[in-house]
Amino acid sequence: MSEQHISGAIIKRLPRYYRYLEELLTEGVERISSQELSERMGVTASQIRQDLNHFGGFGQQGYGYKVLYLYEEIGKIMGMDRIKRIIMIGAGNLGQAIANYANYRKRGFFIEAIFDKDPDKIGTEVQGIIVRDIETLEEYIKLNPVDIATITIPKEQAVPVADRLVKAGVKGIWNYAHVDLDVPADVCVENVHLSESLMSLSYRIKNQK
Repeated sequence: MSEQHISGAIIKRLPRYYRYLEELLTEGVERISSQELSERMGVTASQIRQDLNHFGGFGQQGYGYKVLYLYEEIGKIMGMDRIKRIIMIGAGNLGQAIANYANYRKRGFFIEAIFDKDPDKIGTEVQGIIVRDIETLEEYIKLNPVDIATITIPKEQAVPVADRLVKAGVKGIWNYAHVDLDVPADVCVENVHLSESLMSLSYRIKNQK
């Protein structure tokens, strides 16, 4: 089934399924029912079955799910069976923190290049990667496959950089800048607005009963 028929809510739950199934594998669990998975995840068993049925089901009534098989199939649905080459725009504190997060490689995400406009950062190393001048961005994309571009620069710089990325042919943008990007329909953007996440948490604390 094509992605256009899958709701955003289901897509956002897929990484949670993947993470919990990975934990089950680590514990040596070979088979699990939707009810048992429900108790671990805090999602109803009915919701789990509905979500997975969008992609074929993967289980048998009264038999449950094979954990390894389900883990691998959800991984394929999310493209985890393929290497994703990432470039990063911005070598500041946030960019460096993201680059230093080792779990990305385990998931098949490889940061191949980092760009910045600050002369003090250009030529320095982040996790063994030499920071490049952002003026060489298009040239790099032309010569190297790029699946995702991560933007970790101030919002006033993010929009023109996103335009450059789109024109250069990048189809996936992981946006940490506090601004909404206007991109063509064939370009996927995942926004990570940290302050909005904190404000949502603040609301939940304030209204907790």
